[in-house]
Amino acid sequence: MEYNFMKNIEIKLSFGIINIQVMDIGSDKCVTIKGGDSPHIGCVVLAIPRPSLTGDGSISSTTSVINVTGHKDDLICKIIAEKVCNRYNCVVTCTGGIHIDNITPDHIEELFDKISKTVI
Repeated sequence: MEYNFMKNIEIKLSFGIINIQVMDIGSDKCVTIKGGDSPHIGCVVLAIPRPSLTGDGSISSTTSVINVTGHKDDLICKIIAEKVCNRYNCVVTCTGGIHIDNITPDHIEELFDKISKTVI
């Protein structure tokens, strides 16, 4: 029997909420990220696990990105895809889009800080 785990993560920011959903697809994972004033699909990221080049036995990943022209969502989706891939040693797709009207450099820093600390 296939187990379809769905994990919902809500990241609260000073300027909004970002939602991350993780779903099992067989032994692989599909991640979606959305938030802000106009959620959308801004990119698709595919992360494939491989042994780390450090030779220490850890898992790393090879990552491919497809962007919608003019979008920067891959910067967040790539972090999440690689984190999930390395943790679970499985193929991961991550798609999503975050649009926040009048975002500031401080908001961007807060977003990246919270995303990098999120346990998935």
